[in-house]
Amino acid sequence: MNQTPSTLHATRNTQHVTLISAFLLTLLLASCVTPSAGAGPTPAAATAAHPATPPDVQEMTAAPLRFVLPSPGEEPVSGWRPPLYPVPWAVYSYDHFYFTRPNPADQVNWPQPDYRYGGIFFATEVHTGVDIDANIGTPVLAAGPGTVVWAGGGFYTGVPDNTTDPYGLAVSIQHNFGYQGKPLFTVYAHMSRVDVTVGQRVDSGQQLGLVGETGRTTGPHLHFEVRLEYNLYHHTLNPELWLAPPQGWGVLVGRLIQQNGVLLSSFPVQVISEETGRVRQVRTYGTETINPDPHYQENMVLSDLPAGLYRISVIFDGRDHQFWVEILPGQVTYFTYTLYGDFQLVAPPTPALDFVPTTPTPTHTKRPR
Repeated sequence: MNQTPSTLHATRNTQHVTLISAFLLTLLLASCVTPSAGAGPTPAAATAAHPATPPDVQEMTAAPLRFVLPSPGEEPVSGWRPPLYPVPWAVYSYDHFYFTRPNPADQVNWPQPDYRYGGIFFATEVHTGVDIDANIGTPVLAAGPGTVVWAGGGFYTGVPDNTTDPYGLAVSIQHNFGYQGKPLFTVYAHMSRVDVTVGQRVDSGQQLGLVGETGRTTGPHLHFEVRLEYNLYHHTLNPELWLAPPQGWGVLVGRLIQQNGVLLSSFPVQVISEETGRVRQVRTYGTETINPDPHYQENMVLSDLPAGLYRISVIFDGRDHQFWVEILPGQVTYFTYTLYGDFQLVAPPTPALDFVPTTPTPTHTKRPR
């Protein structure tokens, strides 16, 4: 295409101005991002102030330098949570956070609020573990190293392959370590598939099978138990006191007593964050087949609480009993409360022995029933 002299002159002037602008912009950027001798690199996201730019250069700078960051992906199914403390985790000698979660980290791996240890379901049955919400086919993972002592149906009745067993397809592990010289077991129930066999050695995080809804259940989930000394239904303890908490989070443990000295049974307790206002509700234990921790002697546990100040509310006989506790990261906050009486925020007496996980003395493994 032919250009007139005037058009060509105007084009050259435009190119000349453009070259000058590019040159000045290059000098400006170099002065801003080049570190001085001996100075460390400036972080990419830093917003430190620079010396004032001369007006003529300001006019030539069309737009500030912008950093384009990738858009964040969708949150995992479970929502964001910190990683767990390494196991075994024990701030004090009476702590025993020995187990990892039996579900993958990118899935729901905390107890369902309405299906905790000590709850009463199906009218009269007391819950001896925690239920963790999960879809059918979600991997079930070993919470600690040990030996598989049951794999398949019939775990509750002790009759192998019993299709009417309430636990459905289940796996049980006797762990390499014990507590107070007694063996420890974990149980994984209602599975759709079992991938291990009796006598097999497993490590923490190893897949045991898949989540299902076999046995007596209202939907797919993982039922998880911790058993001490004997692998029997009446030897369970609250798993929320054995599963390592997320980093920076803690566990609330309480013992609530009526005036006559009887433990408050199956009673709702609200735990309210003073920072966010979020309300969590937990019930005190039922009265049968439940075993409190050897040291806490609790009847209420609520795990996975972000560190901070919380208000406890117990509405009893028309009165709202309130008091405040502080959740500390990686620790148990323990309280006792007598209705219409004293509230104490104290730790239980320190035991004489330091119960770090140890390998128990070999004993005959009793058959579950």
